[in-house]
Amino acid sequence: MTRLLTSLSAAALLGTALPALAEAPAAPAAPGASAAQQQAFDYRAMISANRLGDPQVSADGRWLVYSVTTTDVEANRRSGALYMMDLQAPGEARRLAINEGGANTARWGGDGRLYFLSGRSGSSQVWRAEADGTNPVQVTRLPLDVNAYRLSPDASKVAVSLAVFPSCGDLACTADRQKAVADDPSTGMVYDRMFVRHWDTWNDGTQNHLFVVNADGSGEPVWMTRDFDGDVPSKPFGDEGEFTFTPDGQGLVFSAREAGRSEPWSTNFDLYQVSVAEPGRLTNLTDDNDAWDTGPVFSPDGRTLAYRAMARPGFEADRYGVFLRDMDTGQVRQIAANWDRSADTLQWSKDGNTLYTTAGDVGQTRLFAIDTRNGVVTPITGEGHVSAFQQTPSGFVLAQDSLTRPTELYVKTFLGREMPIRITDVNPQLDSLAFGEAEQFSFAGWNDETVHGYVIKPANYVEGRKYPVAFLIHGGPQGSFGNSWSYRWNPMTYAGAGYAVVMIDFHGSTGYGQAFTDAISQHWGDRPLEDLQKGWAFAQSRYDFLDGDNACALGASYGGYMINWIAGNWPGEFDCLVNHDGVFDTFNMGFATEELWFTEWENGGTPWENPRGYQQFNPANHVQNWRDPMLVVQGDRDFRIPTSQSLSTFTALQRQGIDSRLIVFPDENHWVLKPANSLQWHTEVFGWLDRHLRPAN
Repeated sequence: MTRLLTSLSAAALLGTALPALAEAPAAPAAPGASAAQQQAFDYRAMISANRLGDPQVSADGRWLVYSVTTTDVEANRRSGALYMMDLQAPGEARRLAINEGGANTARWGGDGRLYFLSGRSGSSQVWRAEADGTNPVQVTRLPLDVNAYRLSPDASKVAVSLAVFPSCGDLACTADRQKAVADDPSTGMVYDRMFVRHWDTWNDGTQNHLFVVNADGSGEPVWMTRDFDGDVPSKPFGDEGEFTFTPDGQGLVFSAREAGRSEPWSTNFDLYQVSVAEPGRLTNLTDDNDAWDTGPVFSPDGRTLAYRAMARPGFEADRYGVFLRDMDTGQVRQIAANWDRSADTLQWSKDGNTLYTTAGDVGQTRLFAIDTRNGVVTPITGEGHVSAFQQTPSGFVLAQDSLTRPTELYVKTFLGREMPIRITDVNPQLDSLAFGEAEQFSFAGWNDETVHGYVIKPANYVEGRKYPVAFLIHGGPQGSFGNSWSYRWNPMTYAGAGYAVVMIDFHGSTGYGQAFTDAISQHWGDRPLEDLQKGWAFAQSRYDFLDGDNACALGASYGGYMINWIAGNWPGEFDCLVNHDGVFDTFNMGFATEELWFTEWENGGTPWENPRGYQQFNPANHVQNWRDPMLVVQGDRDFRIPTSQSLSTFTALQRQGIDSRLIVFPDENHWVLKPANSLQWHTEVFGWLDRHLRPAN
């Protein structure tokens, strides 16, 4: 599963520049087979593909650990395992024995040993193994599950995040109360403030709080955030990137938002510092910024704290700028202030002169180097999507994917000119399959500004033929359908089914500058629709293999909103529509969704303060124009866009006698994640397309 693709010497990895070799092709043709004879990649191959992630390199640059998740479609389950590769003697990666009983979230300690989370003791706890992954020893023995952790620089302490009842005085109290709730025959839940529910979970009264424990098992856990009203890390997607130890290991810096009564409409995350000796004394390091501050990382010498910050309160898609705080003087300065990209996770170089980060960039997600002295930003990678990176003595290990390949690991030097070299192959079964050929294009969109998109030929494309089209519309709306892999909305599954694909990164998309992203707020229905219309017309004029009279438009979340908006404001353009968890009534969404900051920013206030803003681009006001067949899909545990939105869409279709179909997944949220449900989703969606689109001539 994880054989090494390229034989690399120890010198190449650890001290000598790698040769400039071409990147391994993502999907080479099978030996002796013509493209027309190849089996096409399809959604079944996507669902069953292995998923690689979370690469971690030891401090000496020798050992590489990563996770691989496998899917058993028949059993409807996924299981993960940790693998290790010796970068000094590349060869077969080996599955670690510590996987028995479960192992995930592997992290290297300053003591040279490997730490990980495991449930083998009956609950999720921190464990430790030797550098080669042998001799596992349990580190924490807490009565609650550890949901995230961070090691102190010397690995003598562990910061853990636990879900506790804030009113409890100790961990045993939370464990006892959870048991009492489980044993109570009454099921009513009482709330005095929001969040009542978030993403896909009802609020059970617990919060994520930070505790520090000694790695040798001595002493009692120190409750670091007892006096803080909020979650660390944040729910539902926060992780250890939101907190870190101070360089001396005697304190923490963490990013958090106070709960109170404003939590559902606030994006005011601040950085706080707290010491182990005085856990009740919190110092707010970013109190002067009412927008989002997060991702604290200390420089190698411990004198500087780097972090990312937004500028506008209430806006979740603002640009993340990079800031440096002098820990002695408290002085803060922004670096690369004129770099019009939004920085993701930060890593310091060993000499402290460079910060590395990833950012969306015109349909790609690249690794960048930022000089901390002068703010010069240099791209290190080219095409593709870098999802994670780790430094080695001579360069990087990259987790990278693309439209034609799920995530694999690559090595690359610090220099920008060499192509990354692939070192894993966790999906060799994909090598013999045919993928569509993708091409990025641009055109003049709204306000005559440049807009980009992608077109993908069907797999096993035949010159001169016309093909039906899947017109995919991304969600967010501040998102992008770029050169990356997806296990939910994968354009190559449509290409494999014989469809051409067109995707437009309309105004509001990320990776094209913050002004471009901002353009969609309070303009959901006009500027993006103009981009979609002009992009669709441009693609048809440029690519003669597109059968524009034989096309279906599909989208989820904001993309689903746009499907409803197209139904009423661009009817008759497409032969069918597919709407997954899409917004039907923007006015009602202002009361029904959970993260109110989103609807209030996007619509210019609350529904009662600015009702016109909610009604101006409301699909519910145009249902009288609907006539196109629509497939409607909904996850019943989606609290972001609740089920009532899709039920209303289906009611409007059915009441008017429009060809329509509704699929509800009771156990899915905003995404369809379970293997069996994913298979059903794709079977229904592709069945809908096959039913309404005429086959190619």
